[in-house]
Amino acid sequence: MRASSAPAPAPPPARGEHTHGEAAGAAVPAPRKTVRRNSVRGQILDALRAALVGGDLAPGEVYSAPVLGERFGVSATPVREAMQQLAIEGAVEVVPNRGFRVTERSARELGELAEVRALIEVPVMLRLARTVPAARWCELRPLAEASAVAAAGGDLARYAEADRAFHGAVLGLSGNQQLVQVADDLHRRSQWPLVSGPVHARRADLVADAAEHMALLEALAVQDLGVVQTLVREHFAGAGG
Repeated sequence: MRASSAPAPAPPPARGEHTHGEAAGAAVPAPRKTVRRNSVRGQILDALRAALVGGDLAPGEVYSAPVLGERFGVSATPVREAMQQLAIEGAVEVVPNRGFRVTERSARELGELAEVRALIEVPVMLRLARTVPAARWCELRPLAEASAVAAAGGDLARYAEADRAFHGAVLGLSGNQQLVQVADDLHRRSQWPLVSGPVHARRADLVADAAEHMALLEALAVQDLGVVQTLVREHFAGAGG
């Protein structure tokens, strides 16, 4: 039977009424247009994040939802919703009656983010180095290699995702999902907008950062705690984070 031929659901009973055997609280499928809208918003959010990391949306510049909507071939609504999420994450700020301004990050702010990340992640990685078998670290090599490929290709947005995937997988071995979520949020905040400077210079720095992923896995596998601590701190201070 087609879904369109089903009768409309009855309104919920008023307070104090009985349903006389009717299924109470039965889930009603969300309209398909809602799912499609959320999907579009998610796609636009991913596209905006990539544009921020890649430098297509410049720090200090104001962008309107309608203009960005035309750029992505969608209405202004999903763009506005995605921008609101980015505002919560600190990547942009709302400019009344104009749109959204891309946040300008100072060297001090990026340094503070690196310090907080180190305070959280270094102790965890040192603990994992003592407890996780070497074979488990070998399983993460494909993620480290993926970041190296992105860095070699100069793809800033792709590297940002690969970098976060690698760190998320390492921290995921702790079994603490709250830790992974907090660390990922800090990581994302440290990635955009990128520090001012020539794009080609930032891309060159990514190659060195990606190499640190493999070096970190090797140090974790042999339980070299000193190298682990040094690599993590230096990595956070680098261009890729």
